[in-house]
Amino acid sequence: MITVAVVNQSTVVSDSELPAVVAALQKQVEEHFWPAWNLDAELDLVAKGRPVRAGAWQLVILDDSDQADALGYHETTADGLPLGKVFARTTLQDGGQWSVTASHELLEMLADPEINLSVFVQDGATSGRLYAYEVCDPVENDIYLIDGIAVSDFVLPSWFEPATAGVTPPAPFDFLKQLRAPLPALSPGGYIGVFNVGDGSGWTQVTDMRARARHMLPPAGSRRHRRMLPRGAWRRSTAR
Repeated sequence: MITVAVVNQSTVVSDSELPAVVAALQKQVEEHFWPAWNLDAELDLVAKGRPVRAGAWQLVILDDSDQADALGYHETTADGLPLGKVFARTTLQDGGQWSVTASHELLEMLADPEINLSVFVQDGATSGRLYAYEVCDPVENDIYLIDGIAVSDFVLPSWFEPATAGVTPPAPFDFLKQLRAPLPALSPGGYIGVFNVGDGSGWTQVTDMRARARHMLPPAGSRRHRRMLPRGAWRRSTAR
């Protein structure tokens, strides 16, 4: 099983807050995400000053974003392992809850850790679109509570099954049952990366504008930014 080390390096998140949040995230993975996606993980809360277990992925709680408009993003460590960054103070200043950002980054790391998955939807005989395999972006602003802790909604595999021959896959399409259709349907403020195979424009972003949307341009090093680059150009990082 995948181990995800949760490390607190933030000055605005106390160590006493972490156990309840990690417990809620563990419950979300085991009871909500795993039944839908068949993806599981063990979260390991690492005390300050203690080393991270070898081979573990990391979810690090930090203070301030190093990229404009990014509340969190996912890149890789020097060893090439997934590293999720959660910017707690930036999230709070934006009016959000850092536990939601943590949930978002955790679930998207589990669903597509190598950031190399997408879904092809054919538009015609010779053209089509690729949709990025991001499970929280389409429902960016939808949250719910687990034992009083706010976490992110996420889409289900059915969302990535587009309507064919006029037949729409059966709902639900997300955990909270907010969406009424599969891709490219988005909840208010949701977004998704799209690659138009026919026009050579590369990866672009479709955003639902019914609510304030962030991340119009992907932050450098983030999952969406890396989709635009060859793998050799990906940035690697430390948990700082």
